[in-house]
Amino acid sequence: MATALHNLSEYDTDKVPSGEGKAYGIVVAEWNKHITFELLNGCIETLHKHGVLKEDIHISIVPGTFELPFAAKMLAKQHHLSSVICLGCVIKGETDHDIYINTSVANALQNLNIEFDIPFIFGVLTPNNEQQALDRAGGKHGNKGVEAAVTALKMCTI
Repeated sequence: MATALHNLSEYDTDKVPSGEGKAYGIVVAEWNKHITFELLNGCIETLHKHGVLKEDIHISIVPGTFELPFAAKMLAKQHHLSSVICLGCVIKGETDHDIYINTSVANALQNLNIEFDIPFIFGVLTPNNEQQALDRAGGKHGNKGVEAAVTALKMCTI
């Protein structure tokens, strides 16, 4: 559903399982950090809200969105995780760079989902401009980091 029709931060808390006793990885891109670190904050707050302890959240910071899958794989190998959440923001520019990055990352995360026995969550914003990104990083459309955390919590019960 388009975020213009649904706030990313609104969800039924009763339908989200507890994350108590589980460990989660979060990989966040530094590129557009004024946006991605807001996604990270929303993600962490949501995991805490659902019982995940601070020491059970393993965070890796990478230079850009393209590097998310590699770091996600490394986190999954280094820690016993229930899920890995990948957060980034690729704003469309004057070239097709965004298409190559977003497609590559989505495909790589899909492959990690198949390779590992845990879910890898695509929490990457793919906006046309910076305002659309800000609107989805705690602005008028909520926070994609919250949505990514909720997705991870739900996927861990499958």
